[in-house]
Amino acid sequence: MDPQQLWLTPDRPRRGRRPAFSREAITEAAVELADAEGLEAVTMRRVAAQVGAGAMSLYSYAPDKETLVDLMVDHVNGELPVTGPLSGDWRADLKAIGHLQRSLMLRHPWLPAVLFARQTLGPHALAFLEHALAALRPTRLDGASKLEVFSLLTGFVASHVTHELTRSAAADAPDRAAAEARYLATVAADGRHPELAAALATPGRPLTPDATFARLLDRLVDGLDADPGAGTGARPGA
Repeated sequence: MDPQQLWLTPDRPRRGRRPAFSREAITEAAVELADAEGLEAVTMRRVAAQVGAGAMSLYSYAPDKETLVDLMVDHVNGELPVTGPLSGDWRADLKAIGHLQRSLMLRHPWLPAVLFARQTLGPHALAFLEHALAALRPTRLDGASKLEVFSLLTGFVASHVTHELTRSAAADAPDRAAAEARYLATVAADGRHPELAAALATPGRPLTPDATFARLLDRLVDGLDADPGAGTGARPGA
């Protein structure tokens, strides 16, 4: 669906009588289904049943599932705060944004996968992007570089949450986890992988999901010390 038609037209069907439900209600029903059963459970028929409508009437609001997913993504982006004051410390603010994104994706486990395929930004996503760009104002990066940093952060969070969800599912199969640990120990001890053996022998760090994410997010954001494409030689925040 044309993004301009999707996001800038009033909330009403494109044809026929106005039904007793709204685009918002349709989207909320789809999000509830996806949260409970996964994105594959979201069909026009299931969503229509949720709102008490005929499946064909939904096509007036969303001509296909791709459009419905666009609506869902923007709807959950509305949960992200965009009006809070920024500290002026761009690294701290960017890390706070990363934590907000992770919390959102954990609440909606279907979200990380669809973000990699979605390009159209609805009003809620645009508001959060505006907030992130404002957080990056002290860096003096150019506009394109700020967009790249936000994309990098979002991609990192989506990838990490996907990993978290996969590991969480694997934790329900302790026999497999134990087998994987034994395999790695055997490989590390065979003398052919000395770097791996050394890495595995390093004293462990806290491995809770929150601690791991915070550590990796720190590493990502703290490494954004320069903009090699700006051509000015200036360091962000300098």
